[in-house]
Amino acid sequence: MRWLTVGVTKHIIVDGSNIATEGRSVPSLAQLHEAVTAFMKEYPTAKVTVVVDATFGHRIAKKEVAEFNKAIEHNELVAPPAGAIGRGDAFILAIAEKAKATILSNDSFQEFHGKYKWLFDAGRLIGGKPVPHVGWVFVERVPARGETSRKAVRTGKVVAKEHTPSPEARKPMPVPKAPPPGAREKMINAVLPYLGFVEKNPVGSTVHAVVDGYAANGMTVKIGDISGYVPIRNMSAPPPRSAREKFKIGDEMDLVIVSYTPARRSVDLAVPGVVDVKKPETAKKAPAKKAAAAKKAATPKETAAKKAPAKKAAAAKKPETAKKAPAKKSASRK
Repeated sequence: MRWLTVGVTKHIIVDGSNIATEGRSVPSLAQLHEAVTAFMKEYPTAKVTVVVDATFGHRIAKKEVAEFNKAIEHNELVAPPAGAIGRGDAFILAIAEKAKATILSNDSFQEFHGKYKWLFDAGRLIGGKPVPHVGWVFVERVPARGETSRKAVRTGKVVAKEHTPSPEARKPMPVPKAPPPGAREKMINAVLPYLGFVEKNPVGSTVHAVVDGYAANGMTVKIGDISGYVPIRNMSAPPPRSAREKFKIGDEMDLVIVSYTPARRSVDLAVPGVVDVKKPETAKKAPAKKAAAAKKAATPKETAAKKAPAKKAAAAKKPETAKKAPAKKSASRK
């Protein structure tokens, strides 16, 4: 087992898009997961935050989209806010500067050398590559310099990368034929088991669960047929560095239901006593009052609506007297 060198910080920001594309033409979520798992195994005491660019979900294989959406849902992956300029590099560097963290990336960030001079400090940049028959190997590195770097250092500002766009890049952007990944919420549980569980277990209830898996910021658990999620902040006070530090796969425990998210059919849970859970009892009375008010308002309209047809029916009966005239005329002729 290897430990961090003196220069490397204990908080690592992973350039997810870069590591997922290492040695490939398109990113692979499986490769990113493999790299992060290997890094966490090699540096077990480090906090790891994985950042991907805004286009990542569009470029991975279709079979990985569901897993990607789940990772975003559970904060295992972090994407830049909507409208962020660039492909995520600026966001990664801003996080690393604020957290005084080390970056795991094979990129040199040349256009940012004038703004983030600490990139050249020892231990602030780590590279990683998969080696056949060995696995992932991580080494400290220094950013490469080039014309873009020299221009950024001269101006002291962020500059654009100097490159000649390909003919394909000059073409207009294609119109999307399908919504982006994540536009449709990924359902965590099947509808019938979820509704049955919600009905029997209100917020604040205690349930028995089994640890099913780990995430960067928590762990998943199984409660019978239902999947639940326990964020790190709901595990203890203060929270542990990771779920692995506190729980093992297969551990059984009692947990408290903190909240439900019907849009995703998800269940958030906590270790008893860590979160102050308030049961939403008073909120249930409002719909009953509204229903009663609706009935009162509807009564005058319903009464008026019922009387109108009766009057019309009465008016329709008057033409019967007109039918008797022909009978009298025939009598006088006799």
